[in-house]
Amino acid sequence: MTFPSHGTIRPLLTLVFVFLAACTAAAPAFAQEKKVAQQNGVDNSKMGAYRALAQHIYADFQKGDLAAAALMAKALERVWDKAEDYGGDTALAKTNHGLFEQIDKAMDEFLSLITDAKSKPPDPAKVKAAYTAYLEKLKLAD
Repeated sequence: MTFPSHGTIRPLLTLVFVFLAACTAAAPAFAQEKKVAQQNGVDNSKMGAYRALAQHIYADFQKGDLAAAALMAKALERVWDKAEDYGGDTALAKTNHGLFEQIDKAMDEFLSLITDAKSKPPDPAKVKAAYTAYLEKLKLAD
């Protein structure tokens, strides 16, 4: 029986070591990209419906339809409040009150820019920043 020489084992071990190191380095990136199943474009997660409504509101705002955006903003606010009021023990307000407060505050900041606009549309940069902040908070509860 013949054994491979040191000349072939050393490059093979180096190759295996490099492969394992690459997998280890890439593992956190894979863990961060949590793929959420979708149904008809809506994330099938705890916060998916709220995210979809926020996206719709922001799209209406971008199109310049502030009335439609404000109408959907009121709907989002009512749906969120009702889910928390009648969600029982599974409501986020009961399972993680601190996170609930963060999301509620971010939602209020986003929606108030839309609903409180009187004679002229709100600053697009502020709306985008508030929208992005709200979506980031929602990710924490998925």
